[in-house]
Amino acid sequence: MFIFRQLFDATSSTYTYLLASDGEALLIDPVFEQARRDAALLRELGLRLRATLDTHVHADHVTAAWLLKQRLGSQIAVSAASGAAGADRLLQHGEHVHFGSRHLEVRATPGHTNGCLSYVLDDLTLAFTGDALLIRGCGRTDFQQGSAERLHASVHTQLFSLPPGCLIYPGHDYRGITASSVAEERRYNPRLGGDASLGDFAGYMQHLGLPHPKLIDVAVPANLRCGRLADDATAAAEPSWAPLNFTFAGIWEIDPDALAEHTAGVQLVDVREPSEWNDALGHIRSARLLPLAELAMRQTELDPDQPVVTVCRSGTRSAQACHLLQKAGFLEVANLAGGMLRWRAKGHPVEGERL
Repeated sequence: MFIFRQLFDATSSTYTYLLASDGEALLIDPVFEQARRDAALLRELGLRLRATLDTHVHADHVTAAWLLKQRLGSQIAVSAASGAAGADRLLQHGEHVHFGSRHLEVRATPGHTNGCLSYVLDDLTLAFTGDALLIRGCGRTDFQQGSAERLHASVHTQLFSLPPGCLIYPGHDYRGITASSVAEERRYNPRLGGDASLGDFAGYMQHLGLPHPKLIDVAVPANLRCGRLADDATAAAEPSWAPLNFTFAGIWEIDPDALAEHTAGVQLVDVREPSEWNDALGHIRSARLLPLAELAMRQTELDPDQPVVTVCRSGTRSAQACHLLQKAGFLEVANLAGGMLRWRAKGHPVEGERL
């Protein structure tokens, strides 16, 4: 089965793409600050990350390639022309990157930078163009070895030559548009499409008047090391008060067995209704009943400096309770995965059980 997901980093307006086949996955243009999110999605989908692929040396964000390699054992693949050090595979035009029974074809599309690559799915239905071709636009050509002439040639020979129905998935979009097609960009791209000549394109690009990216002095040096920061910093520290799993929904969860071993020093908050407190599932002995409808008003009863675990019947309402407490400033909050149903199924003790 083929899996495809388009992910978004709001800070840099970067798209990250997950592609998977037969349990093996690739990530294109992962963002350092989103490594935890991406790892959670891989885990929930039961996928092994085979490799990360960057379309170029980014100037507006740091790649998560190095961080994901440390955490998941994935390989790092970048353009041989990028000048980046520390990659496991230096890609050349025409190579294939395999995942499961599928592969991506590597196409060199320099012009925004020397090392720009686009990746085309084996059946020519999807193309991941980085900054070489954006939706109704393209990457700038005024720094990082940029060349309007080379970019014009790259787009016309390597991307506009694809089938008209091939979908274009860019590295960024600043308006929230997710995809285009080769036919659309050939016709409507104001810089490269229609009857625009090389002279028209070069003149357009010479007068963009854009400021340099704010993070360029941090991002480019880090990305030349495949995302390894100068101080070997990692993403935000993992919680140390209990073994937790981060979910793609954006909350931390704790398994019943782990909670049973870490109840000391934890505020256990049961957010069910009073009528459920002593129902057939009972309640956990150290829990405090704070119904979800009352949580916002009664959150002052909790110590914000002490970890909180929220509980309900199935883990659904308590997940919402996690979000509410996080918004209120609680930094160490986790949801009991599976709620009381899984707690009971694991054989952990309860009180107030009424048969």
